[in-house]
Amino acid sequence: MRIRLVAATAVAAGTLTALTAVPAQAAEYDSALKIRGIQYDAPGSDSNRCSTGNTDEEYLTIKNYSRSTTVNLKGYVVKDAAGNKFTFTASHTLQPGDYVKLRGGNGSDSDANNVVYRDNCNFMWNNDKDTIYVYKPSGSRADVHSYTQSGSDKDRNGYITFHG
Repeated sequence: MRIRLVAATAVAAGTLTALTAVPAQAAEYDSALKIRGIQYDAPGSDSNRCSTGNTDEEYLTIKNYSRSTTVNLKGYVVKDAAGNKFTFTASHTLQPGDYVKLRGGNGSDSDANNVVYRDNCNFMWNNDKDTIYVYKPSGSRADVHSYTQSGSDKDRNGYITFHG
């Protein structure tokens, strides 16, 4: 009987170890909103000048993957690994299958053009590696993905697709 108990304990411990070894970004969250992709490296030389820079060429695409639920982005939060964050403070509605590009820089938000600007001319995403977090208004995670330039961006064009 003792051998069975030891074996069962070892199997359970191995299962627990396997479960805790899974990285956070591998989890699938129960959310209609997911990160479709990211242009983490704006084309050209990086310049965060508000008037002539290219931070608006850096963007995160968030898509509503639901078949029937409309989602209002008001209250959703996007963060990076360093704690830089953007909160959707205005209503922006995503119909099922719709998406929004969260761009750096300044501009006019537009439901028709599926764009929201961070109104911040600093780059948010690192060009070598970063982690992207999307939080629901309740504070629970909607999605999270990590990337590295060398491991995630095989064609080195500065764009990575997470959910097609």
